[in-house]
Order: sequence, then C-alpha cells, then structure tokens
Amino acid sequence: MSQAKSERLMNLVIALLVARTYLPKARLRQVVGGYGDQSDEAFERMFERDKDELRDLGIPIETGSEDPFAPDEEIGYRIRRSDFELPPVSLEPDEAAVLGLAARVWQHATLAEATGRALLKLRAAGVETDTRALAAVEPRLAAEEPAFWPLWEAVRDRRRVSFDYHKPGSGSAEHRHLEPWSVLSWHGRWYVVGRDRDREAPRMFRLSRVAGPVGTGPPGAFPDPGADEVRRSAASLAPPPVSGTASVRVRHGAAWGLRRRAVATRPDGAGWDVVEVPYADDWLLAEEVAGYGSAALVLAPEDVRAHVLARLRAVAGSGAV
Repeated sequence: MSQAKSERLMNLVIALLVARTYLPKARLRQVVGGYGDQSDEAFERMFERDKDELRDLGIPIETGSEDPFAPDEEIGYRIRRSDFELPPVSLEPDEAAVLGLAARVWQHATLAEATGRALLKLRAAGVETDTRALAAVEPRLAAEEPAFWPLWEAVRDRRRVSFDYHKPGSGSAEHRHLEPWSVLSWHGRWYVVGRDRDREAPRMFRLSRVAGPVGTGPPGAFPDPGADEVRRSAASLAPPPVSGTASVRVRHGAAWGLRRRAVATRPDGAGWDVVEVPYADDWLLAEEVAGYGSAALVLAPEDVRAHVLARLRAVAGSGAV
C-alpha cells in the first residue's frame, strides 16, 4: 500500500471516528486529503473503494443521517467509538511485528501533520469533533530508540548499515555490518533483522543495544529478500517469550545491559539499585549476571540465583564463592 493511500485511509477513519454526527460524502471530500483533487467520477470510485476496504478490514462504518427524512444524497457516514474499540487481542508473532512497525510509523511528523490538517478542516467546516476518540487508533509506544529511524530508512532504501553493538554480558561493543531487511517489534522491544555481512547469515539485533550513530551506505545496495524470507528469518531468530521477572541488585554505574531491560528500578542503599528484569531462560540470564561479577547479585527467583552461583563457583574452581 502506498504512503498516500495509507495516509488517506487513516484520515478517513479519523474523520469518521471523531465526528459527532454523520458526515456526507461531500464533507468528507473536503476534509480528507487525496479526495479534493479528484474529478467527481474519480472521487466516487475512490471513496467507494476506500469504504469497502475499511469494512473488509473489520472497521464498522455506519450509514445514516440525523434527519430521518433526508434525501439519499445527504446520507452520511460515521464510526461509533464503542463499535470500533477492541478488547485485548492475541496476535501471532508476524502479525505483532507488522502492527508494531505501523505503531512506530504513526509518530512520523508527516502523518501527524496530515492528521492535524484533517481535524482543522473538520472544525473549520463547522463539524463538532471529539478528539478523545483518537485514543482508539493511536498506538502507545515505549521509550524512543535512537537507532530506529536510521535503520527504518535503510530498510526502505535498501542501504547497508554499520553500527557498534553490545551483546548481553559483553563489556565492549562489536562493530557489525548488516543488510537490513526489516525493523520489527517483539514483546515490547525493537529489532532489526537482516543479513550479517561478517557472518554471511541472517541475524537479528535489538535496537536498544546499538551504541552510537548508525552508518549508512548508498541506496539500492542489495536486493529485496522477499516477505517470505524475512518472515522465516524473524521467526527462527526471535527471542524466546518472557517466562518470568528477576530481582537483581546492581551497583551504580554498572550492569547497563540489565538496566536497559528493567521494567522497574528502585534504590537499595548507598551505591546500589534493585532492578526488575524480564527474562526468558534461567541459564541465559544467569550467564549474563555472572558476567558482571561483584556488580550484580540476583535476589530472586532462587533458581536463577542458584544458576549464577554455580557458574561463579565453576569459574573460581572451588566450592565457595
């Protein structure tokens, strides 16, 4: 779907959602970008296609009028907020990836500007609007990832990239070279998947571990791998699902890998914090914590704590730590 069509459909949804009354086609033609520069016949075809496409997507567009005696040409359209909002939905990994990317793109300035213009046009035309309804379509996102836009644009333009990357438990960053295929969201974290040019194999990198600026090359540097290849690679490389949360006591100025993933942090005496870290595998987390030595101590759960102690004892070569 082209950017112009995506923007037009989104603004049509917003116009129908925020309006407190039925909007006739003539009014929608005035306020939704992309309609106004069409001939009458082209607009009719475009509007009917857009309306049918949104309905096919499950968006409940209602037809009616505030005046029961209104002629057919004054019949309007709207989306009831109560019908549009959805209960919690369970998504497959590839569906969640697509939704995550769409959510991130929502915040792009050009889309936000177009949405603002549509709302201004509605108000200028005398249509009473309810901007609270935008909460039904506006995704909520976590903290900004500085590497997101350089990598997203590199995916779009097929540019090779390079960046410094911190692996879990590693004290120094490695310089990586990648042909980025896709940027996706997985369990609240952002990743880039593509062909690692150093290892000649698909790899996935978490954006929060990218350090410093992302270097980019010229456009069109590699072919489009195709959606099937991206989907297969993302599924095979995806991190396992979170199975629990560990409480880890960490020194100030240390254990930044744990701090970046923490869902909560609280002070715990002079020079220490306790971080709550989601994890998927007991042994992987234990390996990471053990790598921080005396700067990190697992408080709970006990099985992760026991794995850390076992690794430290093995390194020390004795029965005591």
